[in-house]
Amino acid sequence: MAAFWTTADWDEHERVELVHDRASGLTAIIALHSTHLGPGAGGTRFWHYADPEDAMRDALRLSRGMSYKNAMAGLPMGGGKAVILLDENRTKTPGMLAAFGDAVHALNGKYVTAEDVGASEADMVAIARRTPHVCGLPAQEGDAGGDPGPFTAMGIYLGIKAAVAHALGRDSMAGVRVALQGCGSVGSGVARLLAQDGAVLYVADINADRARALADEVGGEAVFAETIMATPCDVFSPNALGAILDERSIASLNCAIVAGGANNQLARDEDGDLLAARGILYAPDYVINAGGIINVSLEYLCRQQGQPCDLDEVNRRIGQIPDRLLQIWRKSEESGLGAHRVADQMAQELIGRA
Repeated sequence: MAAFWTTADWDEHERVELVHDRASGLTAIIALHSTHLGPGAGGTRFWHYADPEDAMRDALRLSRGMSYKNAMAGLPMGGGKAVILLDENRTKTPGMLAAFGDAVHALNGKYVTAEDVGASEADMVAIARRTPHVCGLPAQEGDAGGDPGPFTAMGIYLGIKAAVAHALGRDSMAGVRVALQGCGSVGSGVARLLAQDGAVLYVADINADRARALADEVGGEAVFAETIMATPCDVFSPNALGAILDERSIASLNCAIVAGGANNQLARDEDGDLLAARGILYAPDYVINAGGIINVSLEYLCRQQGQPCDLDEVNRRIGQIPDRLLQIWRKSEESGLGAHRVADQMAQELIGRA
């Protein structure tokens, strides 16, 4: 593995740890980007990486994204992320979860973990047996916590509505064409919310059966995963893995808006400039997809203070996502900078790195 501090994804991270536990077979990376506003908070991704350098790249990019996301969401949390390198069979054992919990605990609260791709509430429960620095634990009805997916989906839904109003001048989603990439927990949640408003939906997933099932449920149309980005639509909503917006894919887009929940959608910062040059309104991913971390961070903070945290405060904060996006888009229009660069500047000021 090349020295990670010489790569383009290195951003003066405060701490990067490679964790290996021989007994359980655990190999993980924990990256802390910034603790300026509070403990680094961000989920743990369970994934098979054909190249270990891809795991390091994910940890560095995602942890920086969490610094920006938490700052822009007004949370007293910094940015951190962990990736657990699974084998080709995606093997996950109780011993690995225990060893990872011990690694989190050894950081003395500097990192707070949660669910991400490949993780479940049950995994968080297992990790919580070894450390209290976990969020996204099962919640009682009406309380914060639990699966962050529905809260992420709600923020994206509200952000898409704000984008449609801003770019298209439409105050209703009825008849608005939305092409959704990814039919997992978040993507399917967004689709269901949009379907209730009468949006015209095109859905795609690497699992074609899952895409067809969701299309049938929401009255939409299943599209091949290879062609979803070129589908004529008003809104392209990426809700799978990141780095899908590059020079080639942006040239193929046939939309007015890009707004979705995938992390690190831009392969490079320059790709955000390409979107702006094409006149495509972009909703910075770490702003629009903050609903999940708002939910689990408030769960964790309230638990640390020994106080209950109901959903009213969670929903109030998620409801502020459209206003943040509008602020970014207006500054973008005033300055001539792409929305991604405006958002980055705002986040960097908040974490003391202007």
